[in-house]
Amino acid sequence: MAVGMVFVFTAGEIDLSVGSVVAISALIAAMVMREYAWPLAVLAGLGAGIGIGLLNGALVAYARLPSFLVTLATMGLLAGVARWLTNLQSVPITQSLFNNLFGAGRLAGIPSLVFWTVAVVGIGHFIHRETRFGAHVHATGDNARAARAIGIRIEQVRLAVLVISATTAALAGLLYAGRLHGARYTLGETDLLTVIAAVIVGGTRLNGGIGTVTGALIGSLLMGMLNNGLILMGLSVSEQMMVRGLIILAAVALTLREPNR
Repeated sequence: MAVGMVFVFTAGEIDLSVGSVVAISALIAAMVMREYAWPLAVLAGLGAGIGIGLLNGALVAYARLPSFLVTLATMGLLAGVARWLTNLQSVPITQSLFNNLFGAGRLAGIPSLVFWTVAVVGIGHFIHRETRFGAHVHATGDNARAARAIGIRIEQVRLAVLVISATTAALAGLLYAGRLHGARYTLGETDLLTVIAAVIVGGTRLNGGIGTVTGALIGSLLMGMLNNGLILMGLSVSEQMMVRGLIILAAVALTLREPNR
């Protein structure tokens, strides 16, 4: 999710719906897997994320609505849909191959989640730093008018980054489902603050133009260590969310005070 959010922030947008996309994608995949083969369920889960990203992106890029308001509305809508789909019940997953591939298995003693992390970070870093699309994302976030003036189709860039964000959130939902051997409407509901904090702490500017995928990885690892530390200290979930909120506030304040270059 942090990798996808780097693209969104770099383009000068924000995506608040990632946590709800996690739950929807995991639930859809688990429900499809009841009747069909797991590859079809994976496609259904990822397809749900792509569809949500297209909806968010179209409203932001072509209806010219603020991404904050669009994804805030989508977050609430999807949270309701996730509860309605299963009537607040968990959906178990008994497909052992799916569970092993998506989070619960190991290869040569290494958890499969490590391989997913390396793959997503590697692909994300390459696209973000080494491709023309990545350069267009940076230019759009740095100065949208100047980017348009030199021929960059900023509407397509904004659409694409929101699709990337929703797709990575959908993949996160599949990894949650595989690791936990099931899906529930609560998956991802507390991840938004952690993802935003990881991205900002990793060096991506909130107001666009500068971002780093490898920094998001480091930020994610730091936030994971922080979460573990808060749990060991005996803090409740609400207290942990408060601490993460303070971290985001401090990181944003430091980022916005940096001199423009």
